Amino acid sequence: MARLEELKKGTRVKGLLSNDIVTIVDIQWRGSSAVELTYKDSSGKPDSELVYRDREADLEIEQPGSQWGFDGDGHLLRLVSEAYRIRLAHLFDPLLAVHTSVVEPLPHQITAVYEEMLPRQPLRFLLADDPGAGKTIMAGLFIKELIARGDLLRCLICCPGRPVNRRRRRN
Repeated sequence: MARLEELKKGTRVKGLLSNDIVTIVDIQWRGSSAVELTYKDSSGKPDSELVYRDREADLEIEQPGSQWGFDGDGHLLRLVSEAYRIRLAHLFDPLLAVHTSVVEPLPHQITAVYEEMLPRQPLRFLLADDPGAGKTIMAGLFIKELIARGDLLRCLICCPGRPVNRRRRRN
């Protein structure tokens, strides 16, 4: 809340216009309960308005000082910078999914993911191999790598179901 007596030339005031900060160019008192303010909005357009004491609650004086400050939350800055670092981690670690996974892939799985699948565009594959070759590990590494690079938004994994025995035994 700003009192009318606090308004001076050059003061920046919030609340005079809906969502804009204005700079007071001139002020003239009209009795003891009103002032005529001549101001410029943020785009530099001049205007004037008669302001009464009942609008003092809406007015707020912006304190002079730097628009940029160093008084932010340090923990929040660290969180944001860590998130940004993780987002760009694939640029610095060529085997990011391998190093951040709990599994230890075999050499042929790493070769398949990083030398065959990732360099190819578009990123659509049918991964088929013999049982026990590590298709699940390769698919997991591939998906995790794409998520880390920001290239994957949606993923569909189709697995065959259990064979159905059509013949029923009748007792």
